[in-house]
Amino acid sequence: MAKVKLTPRDMALSALFTALIAVGAYIRIPLPSAPFTLQVMFTTLAGLLLGSRLGMISTGMYMILGVCGLPVFTTGGGLSYIFQPTFGYIIGFIFGAALAGFIAERSKTKSFKVLLLASLANLAVIYTFGVTYYYFITTYYLNSPVAASVLLVQCVLITIPGDILCCVVDALLVGRLRKALK
Repeated sequence: MAKVKLTPRDMALSALFTALIAVGAYIRIPLPSAPFTLQVMFTTLAGLLLGSRLGMISTGMYMILGVCGLPVFTTGGGLSYIFQPTFGYIIGFIFGAALAGFIAERSKTKSFKVLLLASLANLAVIYTFGVTYYYFITTYYLNSPVAASVLLVQCVLITIPGDILCCVVDALLVGRLRKALK
């Protein structure tokens, strides 16, 4: 297996996006099941700007810091956070950022359409992990079964308009931010 080398610039950019995701957790609008935060915005930007590898590293470091006890999640941190119904969204951040980065890296053109598609693919991954995890934790761990219709409303319909707006903003910002990072 080949060693993956990170340059000091790679480490600094990954750390910057890890910090931005943590800050995004505290910029929130409380909603019934999961608050709307700016985490999706920053995880998407991590993937689009840093690429799949560094996007995954920065979002993975965010999760590791939170699980280790730093209060970087919307309601704190610690190992017990794994049993929170919304932890699946955090897992989804890692794979979503990697997918967004992969799409952006493979695209010959970095057009708004491609970047928006990558952002929406990231969002689909986040919601897939988040809603699935939410269902299993509430149903089997918390022993509080939730109906599919309630799950759809609480975990998707309430927050997705804001997250789609974040995806549009990300797709618009990437061109300008990419120039600044060069």
